[in-house]
Amino acid sequence: MLTFSLQSGSNGNSIYVEADGARLLFDAGISGTQAALRMAAHGREIRDCQALILSHEHSDHTSCAGIFHRKFGLPVYCTKATYRARQRQLGTVNDVRHFDPGQTLAFGKVRVHTVPTPHDARDTVCFVIEHGHKRLGIFTDLGHPTPAIRSALAEVDAAYLESNYEPDMLWSGSYPEDLKRRIAGAGGHLSNEEAAKLARETVKPKFKWIAVAHLSQENNEPALAMDAQRAWVGRSLAVHLASRSAVGEILEV
Repeated sequence: MLTFSLQSGSNGNSIYVEADGARLLFDAGISGTQAALRMAAHGREIRDCQALILSHEHSDHTSCAGIFHRKFGLPVYCTKATYRARQRQLGTVNDVRHFDPGQTLAFGKVRVHTVPTPHDARDTVCFVIEHGHKRLGIFTDLGHPTPAIRSALAEVDAAYLESNYEPDMLWSGSYPEDLKRRIAGAGGHLSNEEAAKLARETVKPKFKWIAVAHLSQENNEPALAMDAQRAWVGRSLAVHLASRSAVGEILEV
């Protein structure tokens, strides 16, 4: 199984995964032009993807889903609540395939397990992609670590894991107070330390790598997020960055 991040952050999200002939895109928060260019940077053609799978309704994950569908012919997989919330913004989408949170999607021999999260949107999910004996997690917009999220993270071999903010930067920053409380609240995002502590408590010795993801531009720094993981989990675990502004390296599971 191979994967790379096209972009990850509050300014837009999209992650590519391929295994056994299945080519899947998760979320569409960047422009179609940028998505195609970043796929091409790794020798991939976006039109070859079999599915665009949406995690939830927020615009940094869905803003260009309609464009991905119309321009590249990708069927859109999402929950009914997600589609209803974004239908007007998506525009014409002629191939929408609904799933329920907790449902498993099949693409040949590849399985995509959807795991409900308590993030502050309707029917939010994170993902575990499984092929053979390998599992990759995409864990962003978590709200807080539920038993189901912990269990899912404990079962994967590698993961994108949100590490959204550094508390000192958030609370001393320029965001309105209600937004600060929302980000740090039970329906918001994980801080660097919360993400690192979650990894330490759940990952098994077989774990290959973590890619810190969904970093805030104003309230975080890549080095802080990566150092937090290394401090809690140890330097024997490979820690990568899912960038806010560029395509990531190809990672193997």
